[in-house]
Amino acid sequence: MTTKLTLTVEKTIIERAKSYAKKTGRSLSELIENYLETITEEDSNSDMSPKLKKLVGSVQLPADFDYDKELRSAIEKKHLL
Repeated sequence: MTTKLTLTVEKTIIERAKSYAKKTGRSLSELIENYLETITEEDSNSDMSPKLKKLVGSVQLPADFDYDKELRSAIEKKHLL
C-alpha cells in the first residue's frame, strides 16, 4: 500500500533531484522510497553494500561463491596489473 507524503525541501535540491530522476528513468518518489528503504533496513550491520543488496536474487551464483575473495581479486587486478 502506498501513502502520500509531504516533504519540505530546498527548491534547488528538488530541481536537481527531479533532473537526476529523469536522467536515470525513475520517478522522484521511487528515488526517495529506495533511499528510505536503504537507510531503514533492519539488517544494517551487513557487510554487503546497498548496490549489491539490490542485485541479490537477480543473479544465480554458485553455492561456494566467495564475495570477499572475488572482490579482493578484482581490486588486485585493477591496481596491481
